Amino acid sequence: MKQKEIIAAAILSLSIFSLGWFIKAGIDDFANKDRKVNVKGLAEQEVEADLVTWPIVSKELGNDLPELYNKIGATQGKIKAFLIRQGIKETELAVNAPQVVDLNAREYGEKNQPYRYIVTSVITVTSKNVKQVRAIIARQGDLLKEGVAIVDGGYENPIKYEFVSFKEMKPKMMQEAIKNAEKTAQQFAENSHSKLNKIISADQGQFSIDDRDSNTPWIKKVRVVTTVTYSLKD
Repeated sequence: MKQKEIIAAAILSLSIFSLGWFIKAGIDDFANKDRKVNVKGLAEQEVEADLVTWPIVSKELGNDLPELYNKIGATQGKIKAFLIRQGIKETELAVNAPQVVDLNAREYGEKNQPYRYIVTSVITVTSKNVKQVRAIIARQGDLLKEGVAIVDGGYENPIKYEFVSFKEMKPKMMQEAIKNAEKTAQQFAENSHSKLNKIISADQGQFSIDDRDSNTPWIKKVRVVTTVTYSLKD
């Protein structure tokens, strides 16, 4: 009988100890479950554009429409010949159909114009050789010697520089952004006398590609910001 009482007491003691341990663990878990930190990680890199689109705009003014079409055709021929001499390939050229504006057809336009028609031509260069195209743009004044005047494309036909190899660098930049986020979280944990635990959640990061500045639009700044949530422990 005595032996059974001892065993029963031991079982009871063990049960009480286990219950106390589980209660403590539960309390600790409850106390720590909301202990977390949200941090942002940033990664930036400057790159050169790898695709350029250059619309070359020319205009002819006059009253004789067939004559204007002949002039614009001759102008297009001179521009194409100039570009090919500079190393541009035929496959990199696109010639749009001329656009004609009849000033007399405008309801609110001035009636005493010195000319009736404006014919606009756009030849577009699209190339991955950005440096070559930039060098040609700097020499486009040579066309003036051939009687060809290039006009500003304005907001409708701007020169565009793009960075299309973005996907190749995306994984590495994400890794760098998460690493920077971890450094920030680690510093926060140290300041709060805690230890950094596991990642609770993380987003895919928001990427942006912008011109470095207005004077060098062919140099791009690639930027990614990611948000990571870590749990903390004592």
